[in-house]
Amino acid sequence: MADAPTLYSFRRCPYAMRARLALLASGQAVEHREILLRAKPAAMLAASPKGTVPVLVLPDGRVIDESLEIMRWALGRHDPEAWLAGDDAALIATNDGPFKRHLDRYKYAERHGSDPIAHRTEAAGLLDALEARLRDRAQLCGARRTLADMAIFPFVRQFAAVEPDWFAAQPWAALRGWLTGHLESELFAQAMVRHPLWVEADAG
Repeated sequence: MADAPTLYSFRRCPYAMRARLALLASGQAVEHREILLRAKPAAMLAASPKGTVPVLVLPDGRVIDESLEIMRWALGRHDPEAWLAGDDAALIATNDGPFKRHLDRYKYAERHGSDPIAHRTEAAGLLDALEARLRDRAQLCGARRTLADMAIFPFVRQFAAVEPDWFAAQPWAALRGWLTGHLESELFAQAMVRHPLWVEADAG
């Protein structure tokens, strides 16, 4: 795929997930390079020294190393489902800011030296708002999935997986239905296909 962009990705990273979802929805072919975060390849670090995934290197050498910008770039080229109509910047910012902060301190409490229950409670308050939003609509911005859904659900997935029984017991029927729908979608299955680990020698 000499003319295709190169995507550095890590399968379980929610940021990389949402980038892959948008690339697939847009029909944008990429050279997928699956990496290990504990052994980041020099080629990726040369393209994006901050060392996080996803990183998209375009054929002209330009680098896009923010997941939302990769989503918007791909959909700006081709957006067959009109995902950009649901680019709710405020909703996504709440997810990427406060919710992600509490999620990390809940899921990785030992790493952060944090009280996981306190952060679970704070995150749950933000999920209450999503539940209320989803009670009168199928998706976050209306009847059909859009960029906001794809940008946010990988993080809700991560939250739900920390304590599945606790999550299942919460009064979030609409939120759980929304999450399950995305997890069971063909698009998510395609985004989660396992790729062999890419190593620097493969480029030779």
